[in-house]
Amino acid sequence: MARFRILGLLSLALAAGCSRDKPASIDDLNSAVVTLPSGKQIKAERMVLTTDLARGMMFRQSLAPDRGMLFFHERDGTYSYWMYQTLIPLDILWMDRNRRIVEISADTPPCKTEASRCPHYGGSYRSRYVLEIGGGMAAKYGLKVGDVLEF
Repeated sequence: MARFRILGLLSLALAAGCSRDKPASIDDLNSAVVTLPSGKQIKAERMVLTTDLARGMMFRQSLAPDRGMLFFHERDGTYSYWMYQTLIPLDILWMDRNRRIVEISADTPPCKTEASRCPHYGGSYRSRYVLEIGGGMAAKYGLKVGDVLEF
């Protein structure tokens, strides 16, 4: 299974290398531009590996308004998220395989207690992708359930 993930990542890297718009840095290779229905674009870090999916936004002290983190799950499922060791409030948006928002947890607060007492958010609907952006940004950008994001 890990071998297939590595092959997938290598394929992604090769495909990115063959495009006309070459990444300016290694960080660009690991990021995606997410286009909102309004046309606003957010640069999001891609989280694909299991370790990256688990770590997410832990220990980050800030997040610029035009930045985020985009989680790619291998298959459709119900994925709940938590805020253990996350230091800033986040808006969490779950999307189905068509990149349609199916659920939003707005202004999700950091968890400042032991892991076992941190609440879980979302996971009520089947999804494939999850986008985390700064708390309050979904409302600022007018995002709602049913909107389709492009990436």
